[in-house]
Amino acid sequence: MAQARTINWGNFTTIVSVCILVGTELVGMSWAAGWALGGLFGLAPAVARTVEIVFGLSGFVALYYFMRAAIKVEPLTH
Repeated sequence: MAQARTINWGNFTTIVSVCILVGTELVGMSWAAGWALGGLFGLAPAVARTVEIVFGLSGFVALYYFMRAAIKVEPLTH
């Protein structure tokens, strides 16, 4: 029978905190970059919004890969 694994609450709290902090930075920065490029190049509103969405989604993808690496370093279970 498999051993019961318990949650390491210290690591869990660290991972959640890092996710909130880094997620806000990554998604906000990438969304703002899309907005800035849309304004800089004078794109039509629909195209500018599309660029913002693409950059915002790339921020979420970067956050996903960052969190995968963080969970490898800080295991959530004992």
